[in-house]
Amino acid sequence: MKQIYSSADEIIDGIEDGATLLVGGFGLCGIPETVIQALVKKGTKNLTIVSNNCGVDDWGLGLLLEKKQIDKIYASYVGENKEFERQVINGELDVELVPQGTLAERLRAGGAGIPAFYTPAGVGTKIAEGKEVREFDGKEYVLEKAITGDVSIVRAHTGDTYGNLIYRKTAQNFNPMIAAAGKITIAEVENLEEAGSLDPHHIHTPGIYVNRMIQADQENRIERRTVKEA
Repeated sequence: MKQIYSSADEIIDGIEDGATLLVGGFGLCGIPETVIQALVKKGTKNLTIVSNNCGVDDWGLGLLLEKKQIDKIYASYVGENKEFERQVINGELDVELVPQGTLAERLRAGGAGIPAFYTPAGVGTKIAEGKEVREFDGKEYVLEKAITGDVSIVRAHTGDTYGNLIYRKTAQNFNPMIAAAGKITIAEVENLEEAGSLDPHHIHTPGIYVNRMIQADQENRIERRTVKEA
């Protein structure tokens, strides 16, 4: 059985200033919003964040960004956050942009214990500067290192008390590989079931990867609402 927390403030105990956090989600889909808010409240700072993006100005990782609790972020998409843009332009935030597929594979490799891999993505661009490039079968590939972190934070639709997780639809995005790549994995789940109640064939993250769990409702905010004119 995994340790189930009733308080988000307690579940982040041990996350210190300067930690590297791997955070699941894509836009506002499948983000661990409850744990993020607890980190904002605690004031944990000098964080390195690895995530597909940095949320929006008033939600998700954007809340940490607004309070200047993030020093560096590895991301593949940063187009929905004006504060992000402002901090980058003013030299307040260190950013490493990573091709989306490469970011996903760097995280997957980290969780699998693979130190590095070769990919054609980024060859001949700034992405490849300072990195080893090798040729295989007449094609060039750049060496990319795996990513691991101090703490992984993910959001699942359903989990059981063994720590097994099921993500709903597109919330599968970065959550499964992030869950495996941290020294400690925190999972917030919308529905918490008893051990043995989940179909093993439907489990996306086995409980062996999960250390802490909390049941928390989700607001399901819409990143950008577009409606058709009447």
